[in-house]
Amino acid sequence: MNTTEHITDSCPANTNALVRHFADLRDGTHGGASSRTDKQHLFAEAVTLLDRYARQALDEINTDLLLDTGELSATGVRRSAIRGLDAVWTLAWPQQQAARIDPITIRAYFGGGSPHPHLQGGTVGDWPLNVFDENQAAAELGTLRAIAAAEIHNLVFQTGGDYRIIPALLNRPST
Repeated sequence: MNTTEHITDSCPANTNALVRHFADLRDGTHGGASSRTDKQHLFAEAVTLLDRYARQALDEINTDLLLDTGELSATGVRRSAIRGLDAVWTLAWPQQQAARIDPITIRAYFGGGSPHPHLQGGTVGDWPLNVFDENQAAAELGTLRAIAAAEIHNLVFQTGGDYRIIPALLNRPST
């Protein structure tokens, strides 16, 4: 058993993803793949695996905070002039559009100069994206929820703190 296998056997899923990420950096690979083409194929598979969880994270925000007024969209894997390959899930709603701010965004991307892919929000930073099976994709739900939550938080602050872009806060008594 190598050091990486020992570490991944003894740590939680989110730490396990970081171990895979750092091992790939160390080895110059992504999920065991070393060619760009093979890495891009793994990225496309990861997007397919993550799709239901990205949608779930955004659906939860839509249901609980936007009172089902939002519209979720997803691009699937596409070529990006700036990012190499990417896939984007967004959640837009009327108050956000009226405020002229971007929708909540979850992005998976595999940049042209990057050795491996990442997850990111539209207003928040990057997370490692090392997903190769359904269990690893499911383990990313917490990360996807965190991205979506940070996104909606940052979007409220882009409006100067106008909480009224969140339908769940309108016409409800404060607690």
